[in-house]
Amino acid sequence: MADAGGTGAERPAAGGADVAARAPTPAPAPPAGRMAGRRLWLVLWGGLAVATLVLAALAPRLSAGPLADLWVPPAWLRPDVAGAISRFMAWLTTEARIGPLAVTEITRALAAAIEAPYELARNLLVDGWTEGRGRRAQQVFPPLSWIAIVAAAVALGVHARGWRLGLFAGGCLLYLAVFGQWQSAMVTLASVVIAVPIGVAGGLVLGTLAWASRPFDRALAPVLDLMQTVPTFAYLVPILFLFGFGPVAALIATIIYAMPPMVRVTTLALRQVPAEIAEYAVMAGCTPWQRLRRVMLPAALPDLMVGVNQVIMLTLNMVIIASMIGAGGLGFDVLNALRRLDIGGGIEAGLAIVALAVALDRLSQALAERARSARPAVAGPWLRRHRWPVTVAAVAVATGLLGLAFPAMQSYPDSLTVTTRAFWGDLVRWVNVTYFDSFEAAKGAALTHVLLPVKRFLLALPWVWVLALVTLAGWRLGGRRLGLLGFLLVLYLALTGLWEQAMTTLYLCGVSVVLAGLIGLPLGILAASSAVAGRILGAVTDTLQTLPSFVYLIPVVMLFRVGDFTAMIAVTLYALAPAVRYTAHGLRSVAPELVEAGTMAGCSRWQILLRIRLPLAVPEILLGLNQTIMLALSMLVITALVGTRDLGQEVYIALTRADVGAGLVAGLAVAAIAIVADRLIAAGARAQRARLGLAEGGR
Repeated sequence: MADAGGTGAERPAAGGADVAARAPTPAPAPPAGRMAGRRLWLVLWGGLAVATLVLAALAPRLSAGPLADLWVPPAWLRPDVAGAISRFMAWLTTEARIGPLAVTEITRALAAAIEAPYELARNLLVDGWTEGRGRRAQQVFPPLSWIAIVAAAVALGVHARGWRLGLFAGGCLLYLAVFGQWQSAMVTLASVVIAVPIGVAGGLVLGTLAWASRPFDRALAPVLDLMQTVPTFAYLVPILFLFGFGPVAALIATIIYAMPPMVRVTTLALRQVPAEIAEYAVMAGCTPWQRLRRVMLPAALPDLMVGVNQVIMLTLNMVIIASMIGAGGLGFDVLNALRRLDIGGGIEAGLAIVALAVALDRLSQALAERARSARPAVAGPWLRRHRWPVTVAAVAVATGLLGLAFPAMQSYPDSLTVTTRAFWGDLVRWVNVTYFDSFEAAKGAALTHVLLPVKRFLLALPWVWVLALVTLAGWRLGGRRLGLLGFLLVLYLALTGLWEQAMTTLYLCGVSVVLAGLIGLPLGILAASSAVAGRILGAVTDTLQTLPSFVYLIPVVMLFRVGDFTAMIAVTLYALAPAVRYTAHGLRSVAPELVEAGTMAGCSRWQILLRIRLPLAVPEILLGLNQTIMLALSMLVITALVGTRDLGQEVYIALTRADVGAGLVAGLAVAAIAIVADRLIAAGARAQRARLGLAEGGR
């Protein structure tokens, strides 16, 4: 900082001694040998970069000659993994037995156990209870009225935070009724209210076992990685084979997808309970079960509620995707609208998903904050303490009885519904006609100057060269173990015969992540620099993270049609939020005394940002990059619906053909890319923390 105006010692000021006392001691200069080693690595990486460019330029000539096997893995290196998996699944569903029971009998029994509460929830929210079948079916008892469900949302919001949230949540559900989306929304909600408790309970059990047993935790970690990184479409196919087509199979897929965050949050929350609390439980004579149930879990409840929020949002996201295998609801409406290019219908169903998702997100966040604040229970008689459940029950009974005479009290009248289909359809058509040339010019420029050159470059690289680069990067950042992991995962990509699709996935993900970073980094800096901008951008990123992935496809398909450019825009929007949030969090977390020391040294705000805050925020920015990549890869599988030719398309084709082997092989290829990116970036973040002298997990 000497060139910026001198050091703090040269420019004393009031409080300077205190700042010097609080500021961290500068790290000693690295020894000459280490500096030489760093220069050697820089030279090595520079040489590798040049060699990579040369290989890409020479690819058209070399890949057609005797060295062709270096660009496309030879057939003798590609075992029929997909066929082996398909044969195994066929054996599992036809011949495999556990004792006297066939595997399919066990899975169908499990499906029946889940179907019973699902049917109860569906009857309560959608169908009611009937006698007879088909045309002879007569309703014996109606479902909850729309007024009762809206009142329940209002009561839950008031209980969690206050009237403002209660009216907001009730307004979101009222929107579903007014715009004619009530029936489909209640089908989706019935799936959510069953999948969330099962996912939370399973996550609590597994997370607690991982907390209690380190070996179990280490064994569970790779399973959770696969559950979170294998595309959902990939394991829809085997679930269909085992559990049949319908909403129960969709629920099981939803639970698998939504459970991992709850497991990780439970383990982390229990480990963060202060040691003195656990010791107090032991001193009080609690058994291990009592210590867990009465001390540890209540102490970890605020953090556990964050996990519940994540389960709710992932469940809603997956329920939309699961509409492809019979879940029905709003997801089916969106998918059907996309297939028929029904612009207005797709946007209306998408907005209904947004309304339901935002209401559930805000309510779950408020309940988490209430648990964290440890607000005292309401004192007084039983009726006062339970006034909201009693009020909702009274409204439900009253509207149910009045609905017998006045149907509008039971079901929202069709004559009062409003539709905006024509408006949205006309608006999108007007935008397309008016700005068609501008959209096409932007799309053509992006394809010509960015997307296609990057795609050609990655496809021109020899697979052996990529294998060596990833192995070297892993060894450099994380040691031999990470290098070996990178080697095995990239080798798997080559052996599957999906190398070109993997490189296409990498190109789409890479361009989208770079674009999200270029947008998210300055927005994160703005959010950290201004309280007003921070609140506005916080609300925007919260909304972006709340929206299910399907929703992003609707506007971009309507404006840009199908193709790689459309996929890039949708992926960038979906993956943008972590880049903004982690950048802002990292900049806000920089120790104030360091910023104060820079100010005393005469640094301008720009110099403080570039030389102090951004370098210290790099570990958090890298973690945001990691999350951005994970979201981009998960979204790429959804964008297979708009015509991309990557691994997501392979997974989707396998789903449509019910090809278990091909779907799992392609899904595991996506997981391999995700795990390599996750491990390399995490290792880079740890290395950066070590260089800056920061503690792991905090400053």
